[in-house]
Amino acid sequence: MSSSAPTVVFTALADDTRWKILTRLGEAPASASALARELPVSRQAIVKHLEVLRGAGLVEAEHQGREVVHRAIGGRLSDVARELEEIAAAWDRRLARIKRLAEGPTDPN
Repeated sequence: MSSSAPTVVFTALADDTRWKILTRLGEAPASASALARELPVSRQAIVKHLEVLRGAGLVEAEHQGREVVHRAIGGRLSDVARELEEIAAAWDRRLARIKRLAEGPTDPN
């Protein structure tokens, strides 16, 4: 991911409605109209949320007749998961160093 990509992705994922949309699209592709029927959000709001998710590279759209069907991009989600694992591992290392420093050297006397 580029240096600005994590910020865009995490900002997109931080919104509860977008998270619900992405989770739903992970189960099966859907149109904005179908998502609006399933979620307590207007179609117009769904479309705006989908634009943010597409901009973050988490969702792709495909025209099927008169409808636009959206689906989650699995590879991109895997990239995000790896990024989160790297962040978690870095924090684990930092916290282990802090613990060692806080406990100090052991005095045998």
